[in-house]
Amino acid sequence: MEVFHSISKMASTLLLPLTTFFLALSVSYLQIAGAETHEELTTLRLNSHILQESIVRHINENIEAGWKAALNPRFSNYTVEQFKRLLGVKPTLKKELRSTPVVTHPKSLKLPKNFDARTAWSQCSTIGRILGVLTLLLVVDIDTNSLIKDQGHCGSCWAFAPTEALSDRFCTHFDVNVSLSVNDVLACCGHECGEGCNGGLEVWAWQYFASHGVVTEECDPYFDQIGCTHPGCVIGDTPQCVKKCLSGNRDWKTSKHYSVNAYYVSPDPHDIMAEVYKNGPVAVGFDVYADFAYYKSGVYKHVTGPVLGGHAAKLIGWGTTDDGEDYWLLANQWNREWGDDGYFKIRRGANECGIEDGVTGGLPSTKNVVKEVTDMDADTDLSF
Repeated sequence: MEVFHSISKMASTLLLPLTTFFLALSVSYLQIAGAETHEELTTLRLNSHILQESIVRHINENIEAGWKAALNPRFSNYTVEQFKRLLGVKPTLKKELRSTPVVTHPKSLKLPKNFDARTAWSQCSTIGRILGVLTLLLVVDIDTNSLIKDQGHCGSCWAFAPTEALSDRFCTHFDVNVSLSVNDVLACCGHECGEGCNGGLEVWAWQYFASHGVVTEECDPYFDQIGCTHPGCVIGDTPQCVKKCLSGNRDWKTSKHYSVNAYYVSPDPHDIMAEVYKNGPVAVGFDVYADFAYYKSGVYKHVTGPVLGGHAAKLIGWGTTDDGEDYWLLANQWNREWGDDGYFKIRRGANECGIEDGVTGGLPSTKNVVKEVTDMDADTDLSF
């Protein structure tokens, strides 16, 4: 199709050699996640509670912190070890960096000072929802008509952020609202993507979309919905790959949606902003320190505590505070009990926690999309 060839052509012209990008990567993102020093681990024992009143006071009394801490209900009974399990992004391998293309954008592109994908593409229902799945039932937020979701106790963030971002991009590119299945990626990608609930890499998920596709969430719901209760499951194994739609009238193969490629985005903030501005939300991997569990509002930057692992979230915009601090805006997958109604801001332009090193994306493919729209409405105008 004409649109497929135009997208492929556009993607190929954007892909630059990896050398510049690889040299720009900071050591922080390549370090082994969770490699705390012995001194730090004795201070923060794995079986101790992740949330402590003393840490809240320490952060909130720090006038240079720039953000507010709280004892978030989402982790009220979590130990450090349980919190670490949610941080499922594995360290990026050097061979992966060398073999994956990198996208940049012209510096001549004029970008707004503030941008929020939820308002830029207000017709796209998936952008304005919190990542993850609320177990057993889906609750509809009456104010935003968004699904309130939660990843449970599985370290599946690496699968959530790319899957949700690709869902968004089917709308930003083709004006098709579709919610894609995290469970398909988590259960069926296997060793190509990592270790399921024990972690993976976002770019591997994008590669899975390109080579194998991903079914809809209706076809293959997140496994937490079939036997666990909110806020998550007991620690267990990764769900089995069944390759059969839960809904009897859906076919696994025809439910697949594809990307045409998988790439990193240059760590230059302008390139990241341009990528979101032109194509839609992206998946972002970053280092998580112990104080991130306390985030409530403001622009986060690391204040205290050891690094506990790598996490992934969906970057949907950016802005500047009244005090002149630049930030990224992201949707997390820890339900609305955590953070600023489930969202968070983090310092932009300083590669805070490696946030600008781990940006991944891919463009949606038209394969199966035209058929899906035609089946829904034979009279729909299919000129994308």
